Amino acid sequence: MAGGAAPRGAELLAFARFRESSKQPLAYGYGARSLRELRQREFGRLAGTVYLDHAGATLFPQSQLTSFTKDLMENVYGNPHSQNISSRLTHDTVEHVRYRILAHFHTSPEDYSVIFTAGSTAALKLVAEAFPWVSPGPESGGSRFCYLTDSHTSVVGMRKVAMALNVTCVPVRPEDMRRAETRGSGARAPDGQPPHLFCYPAQSNFSGTRYPLSWIAEVQAGRRGPVAVPGRWFVLLDAASYVSTSALDLSVHQADFVPISFYKIFGFPTGLGALLVNNRVAPLLRKTYFGGGTAAAYLAGDDFYIPRRSVAERFEDGTISFLDVIALKHGFDALERLTGGMENITLHTFTLAQYTYTALSALRYPSGAPVVRIYSDSEFSSPEVQGPVINFNVLDPSGNIIGYSQVDKMASLYNIHLRTGCFCNTGACQRHLGLSDEMVKKHLEAGHVCGDNVDLIDGQPTGSVRISFGYMSTLEDAQAFLTFIIAMQLHQSDGQPLPQTTPGEAGAPAESEAQDAGPATVDRCSSSPQEDAPTASGVCNDLPSAVDTVGSCPLPLMAAGTQQVPSEKAAGVLDGGLGPHVITNLYLYPIKSCAAFEVTKWPLGNQGLLYDRSWMVVNHNGVCLSQKQEPRLCLIQPFIDLQQKVMVIKAKGMEPIEVPLEENGERAQICQSKVCADRVNTYNCGEKISSWLSRFFGRPCQLIKQSSDFQRSAKRRGDRNFPLAYSKSARGMDLQGDLLMRGKQGGLQDPRVVSRMTPRRWRWASSQLLCHRQALCLSPPCLEAQFHWVT
Repeated sequence: MAGGAAPRGAELLAFARFRESSKQPLAYGYGARSLRELRQREFGRLAGTVYLDHAGATLFPQSQLTSFTKDLMENVYGNPHSQNISSRLTHDTVEHVRYRILAHFHTSPEDYSVIFTAGSTAALKLVAEAFPWVSPGPESGGSRFCYLTDSHTSVVGMRKVAMALNVTCVPVRPEDMRRAETRGSGARAPDGQPPHLFCYPAQSNFSGTRYPLSWIAEVQAGRRGPVAVPGRWFVLLDAASYVSTSALDLSVHQADFVPISFYKIFGFPTGLGALLVNNRVAPLLRKTYFGGGTAAAYLAGDDFYIPRRSVAERFEDGTISFLDVIALKHGFDALERLTGGMENITLHTFTLAQYTYTALSALRYPSGAPVVRIYSDSEFSSPEVQGPVINFNVLDPSGNIIGYSQVDKMASLYNIHLRTGCFCNTGACQRHLGLSDEMVKKHLEAGHVCGDNVDLIDGQPTGSVRISFGYMSTLEDAQAFLTFIIAMQLHQSDGQPLPQTTPGEAGAPAESEAQDAGPATVDRCSSSPQEDAPTASGVCNDLPSAVDTVGSCPLPLMAAGTQQVPSEKAAGVLDGGLGPHVITNLYLYPIKSCAAFEVTKWPLGNQGLLYDRSWMVVNHNGVCLSQKQEPRLCLIQPFIDLQQKVMVIKAKGMEPIEVPLEENGERAQICQSKVCADRVNTYNCGEKISSWLSRFFGRPCQLIKQSSDFQRSAKRRGDRNFPLAYSKSARGMDLQGDLLMRGKQGGLQDPRVVSRMTPRRWRWASSQLLCHRQALCLSPPCLEAQFHWVT
């Protein structure tokens, strides 16, 4: 597919053909261990889900949790600072886990110590505060803190501690470090020289680039220096991303400090990490604060404190999270049992990444233009230079970047879990996306902050899309993702339906056929987008469950940006006629994320359209569900009967059920819930409807309603003097385009822009839904609205 027109039903790269063309042997799966069976047995919760955010957090297998729970149920673990039997059991088990960690990294307690922390960030902070920095003086220029610009925020943040001591901080670009002159076999600097610290990641969490582990010894020996200053160099290797899918041999690459987070490796427990400290460096570390368990002796009334001997006991302030530490034992057991070791995981995940990279980079529009722009420092030639991470942005046929937020929303409709933004790595984001310091500051002034959905500013991307593989990832995951990209972008210009498939149809061969699989194709769906206007029975009549979410309903085409219609043209349309498209109906959404209820006239309440978005479905934790988490919400069809004062709720395969429109003031128990980042007062609608919803979704759910006497401030857009309707489709996608609204009662004649939508989206949107779901705080008691498309 490289170049030329993409064929109808665009072909995916056949896995067998890919393996045959590879210049090196590729491993998929874990030998005799069935990957398909592993997924079904250990990760059944992933059925119908394509999880591609393992660099963010990998997933724990069921047997790990079962084994850990069984351990807790059969043993009594006390506080390890005590001396009773249960405490000794805890102490001995924790020490066993320390040895297990060191063995995992091919070292021993003679060379390294394990300090448990709250995560890799806490480990980095510990180094920043304990490192023996030397401030500049008459006889010395002081210490240097150097870090690769392709570093996690938590590494860059160490400079604030160093700067407080007047230590010079030097950001080092990857290209400068690679070009740094490799000197002769220099010897270590004498102890009298100031200590310097160089930090770099073994694997970039942005692009998956793997930096040479040989830098450790070269920097320590003075053969390669981030800056040319005299002194003794120490190296901190940020291994949090690297060790999630690769083995790190500390007997060969003896970094001075190695921070890690265990949920990156096992998925569970979270909030637990460690700092591996080379024992030759440990005596140099400084400790100021001391917490419970770290003191050999101290006086409360005098400045007298003697720390414990071992480095772990000195720096583990307070009681460690000992039950989580014990959980690590079961994590190591499960990982070894399921995969055979980290070396196998490295080969498996790299094969998936290389295959996906090859197929993704080959995708072309009919014009020959690429579909994606990949941000990488390698050609995915080997796991030594590249981890199982692919970072990219999607392009339109003209080469314009499509905002990552739009891609994320589309992926959610396919039940594909990926990550977007800058991934807490501004340095790499700037380098790959071409963002200058001034541009980053300008984006901040425009309102963009890390982690939000502002993906394009003046046509310039503020971030990108990242997918990453874990040890339980499968070829089906990779091909379902590729199918999604093809379905989203490689549509035909003649208006044919988008290519659609389910994960099981994505061309992934069965494991027994992996060697001989033929070309995998994407079949086109025979149905076209609905032409009829939506009815009160619902907007999406047959949205499937999460099991077959991928490609089951027609989806809107992606656009690189919005097209604004000049106000003069809009006025001309109103003067000359209504144009070719007119929608004269109003749609309410009584239950958030459920199907629409069509009306032509409707009363207004003190919170906008009466009963619009008054109810919501929450899970067993009280968290509001959206179609991202539960696509079948749109199959719930509410009908409001104002005369009977009830809401009738219907769904396929379920008996209709009635819910009172208003709460019983005597029995309603008011509680606080959160929706769209706002706190609202709600009450539970009862056990009867909860049971109904739970049966429908197959998991515990409840229906709650916003209290009628609670006032929620609506977030407004555009003209602050006019309350706007917030348009959204029943599928959870923001519509963007120009729609005009005018009320026919109360004298409101001036047109107002309600929402934005590009012209090529109009046909799909008008057939699916133009909904009205936010307060229209207008004065008339009733509203009859007309929506007009401005061409």
